[in-house]
Amino acid sequence: MRDIFGSSAARLVTVFLVLQAAVMYSSMRPENVPPGRPLAGFPAEIGGWRVNQEGVIDQETRDALKADDLLSREYGSPAGARASLFIAAFLSQRTGKTPHSPKNCLPGNGYSQLSEGEYSIDLGVAGTKSVNRFVVSRGESRSVVMYWYQSRDRVVASELQAKFWVMADSVRLNRTDSALVRVVVPIINRDEDAATRTAVEFIKAFYPSVRQFLPA
Repeated sequence: MRDIFGSSAARLVTVFLVLQAAVMYSSMRPENVPPGRPLAGFPAEIGGWRVNQEGVIDQETRDALKADDLLSREYGSPAGARASLFIAAFLSQRTGKTPHSPKNCLPGNGYSQLSEGEYSIDLGVAGTKSVNRFVVSRGESRSVVMYWYQSRDRVVASELQAKFWVMADSVRLNRTDSALVRVVVPIINRDEDAATRTAVEFIKAFYPSVRQFLPA
């Protein structure tokens, strides 16, 4: 008789059951998340970029997002470029709270997605990170959107990978905190490359501050 316990399928089932048991055990323990800093204190001036406008997040949106802390601002550069920054921070995802993907949220706000992909950004001492980049339109206006999921020094573009790391961190570190970081830059004269360069310049300017404000 064939030893079914030596088959690949059986090994996969075993690994799944062990992982499931570990996740269930970790969910019974209080999470151990170091305190972060309130996003309201995020710098108003970063590398020459200054706040033009504080975004207003209505209560209905806050209730839908279920984030523990939120930031919505528009910054301007000395050259006159504009970039919007949105951060939604979650201290725990065990109660069903989780970052909402912009791929789902923006269409609900009247945007149409024209293109999508990943984009690599050299963040200096933090290394080269891959983020999501896509182009959206609403009416005659177009914008470049870049976003990622941040957990400590980990930058993740893929929603699936982000969920995997949440589960892994729950088992290894007894914490499931994460944040969605999103940048939107308007496309002027249909020059997507220029808007992308602006987004990258802005991200390089504020990224060190993100690391300082989210739990370490």
